[in-house]
Amino acid sequence: MLYREAGDFKTSYKDDAQTFPIKFDRYRYYAVLLVGLAVVPFVINDYWVNAIFLPFLIYSIAAIGLNILVGYCGQVSLGTGGFMAVGAYGCYKLMTAFPEVNILFHVIAAGGITAIVGVLFGLPSLRIKGFYLAVATLAAQFFLVWLFNRVPWFYNYSASGQISAPERTLLGVNITGPNTEAWASYLFCLVLVFFCAWVARNLTRGSVGRRWMAIRDMDIAAEIIGVNPLTAKLSAFAVSSFFVGISGALFFSVYLGAVEVGEAFGIQKSFLVLFMIIIGGLGSIFGSFAGAAFMVLMPVLLKNTLVGTLGWPTDLAAHIEFMIVGGLIVTFLIAEPHGLAQLWRLTKEKLRLWPFPY
Repeated sequence: MLYREAGDFKTSYKDDAQTFPIKFDRYRYYAVLLVGLAVVPFVINDYWVNAIFLPFLIYSIAAIGLNILVGYCGQVSLGTGGFMAVGAYGCYKLMTAFPEVNILFHVIAAGGITAIVGVLFGLPSLRIKGFYLAVATLAAQFFLVWLFNRVPWFYNYSASGQISAPERTLLGVNITGPNTEAWASYLFCLVLVFFCAWVARNLTRGSVGRRWMAIRDMDIAAEIIGVNPLTAKLSAFAVSSFFVGISGALFFSVYLGAVEVGEAFGIQKSFLVLFMIIIGGLGSIFGSFAGAAFMVLMPVLLKNTLVGTLGWPTDLAAHIEFMIVGGLIVTFLIAEPHGLAQLWRLTKEKLRLWPFPY
């Protein structure tokens, strides 16, 4: 009654292969997108943008990228923070070298640079896998952070070693810099999130995604039936790194405005994005959004409750926050190891049968 597929007939292969073939799903996503574009920009303020919306949108892009690599292709990676740093520093160098170019092209080009770097560090995946591949990508994380710290060219020989985003506009509206309006940065990130999610959704549902999943399930069997491990794995690293690079560029230029690589893109960033896809659900685009929302909203809710409502000291609340979030992660992984995406699938299955018993 609430969620039905009966009567939703398709009369062509094109209709059956569309991104959201069920009308209820399609209209629901249209409604969410309409609210995000036409309602939210007029009601948000600086706090909502900087504390919730921008982190959620930017981490969603990073989670989608990592989920393509880990969830769809089965290649474990612990170097997400380093690849985000590549996107951030690539965007910074492009912004300072080509100030007349649109900021949108800088962000996308930074993603392309990160894709090339990701392919280079993905070459070991042709020989190793599992724990050993995780260690190799962890080495990439430390190497990239060391590189951006030790080579002054990357931060334009600044005495502090910090990079700051210069002021840039899009269609006459400031996107980066101190004079940026909250709604402008929000809409800029929202458009890029929509683009990344649309590309990822179509890739994972097509022949490229099927090759990734074949490698994930059993690489030897996939090679026997004609899947080329070289192109499948390296394409997963390239697409994943492209999305992660875009998120790193946005994290630096739009969200923070100024970063120092060791603090902003350390190993904790890699684990944070990894927790997002584990909690949200591996092999699910929706799970990437759900995991990002969980990891962004939960600390904000706890901080507002412990400090704002109960009046606890800030340092004590920070330690309690870590303990609660860690406990929730462990509990959630035990109770539902397939993530929030699986809970959503179960909810839809129950709605299909409601009000009948099941």
